[in-house]
Amino acid sequence: MFGMIKKIIQYPRLTQKYPKKPLDLPDFIGKPEIDNSKCTGCNECISACPSGCIVRDEKGVIGINLDECIFCARCEDVCASGAARMTSEFELAQKDRRLLRKTPLVIEERDIPDERYELIQREVKEKIKKIYGRSLQIRVVDAGSCNGCDYEINGLNNPFNDIERFGIRFVPSPRHADMLLVTGTATRNMELALIKTYNATPDPKLVVAVGACACSGGIFRDNYATRNGIDCIVPVDVYVPGCPPRPHAILYGILKALDRVGKK
Repeated sequence: MFGMIKKIIQYPRLTQKYPKKPLDLPDFIGKPEIDNSKCTGCNECISACPSGCIVRDEKGVIGINLDECIFCARCEDVCASGAARMTSEFELAQKDRRLLRKTPLVIEERDIPDERYELIQREVKEKIKKIYGRSLQIRVVDAGSCNGCDYEINGLNNPFNDIERFGIRFVPSPRHADMLLVTGTATRNMELALIKTYNATPDPKLVVAVGACACSGGIFRDNYATRNGIDCIVPVDVYVPGCPPRPHAILYGILKALDRVGKK
């Protein structure tokens, strides 16, 4: 008994209070921003960006397509004028991918899967919020990732994040799932597996794209072996940018899909 009390005092409860209370993480690396008032137009950041997410529009205004950004901070490193900087903002998940972009989203003609793997038409119903308001079962799908996003998803189950306090649990089968948490750029090899997993998940269901690869293809987009994001294959309800997004950012995206976070 004495040993138990000693451990309770020695190891106090460390579970965070987010999202009830904001996180105080000054050194947290969030999304990059570019201050156009400081920009000299040297285009060094555009040349140095490994994912090609930094763009300049027809008016000469520079910006970042966050769905393609891998948060490498290279733009901040090469910017001599200090216009580019990394912020600590991580609540970036959006239900519409266009809200993550500086340039318009070009919808390319997509390959149509074989009829026997026909996708169930997207049906976002009002009752989703009512059904999943208190509990949620999640199936994680790796559609060809480097496992970086998967490591961060694993972090949701540790005592610090403790996602089960929201009534959210991970399940081993899509047949038991309410939501698919998809990582990876959807390689050609995993395309059929993702379609089958989606169709095996009972309606109504939610799909969250986790990481730059799942959102847009990331640094692997426009590749013969990959798709440009999972929305080329299945309908997506929420996009969580990052490479990889931290557990807090993924948690925010999950709660946003459930409409359980307030508008910023």
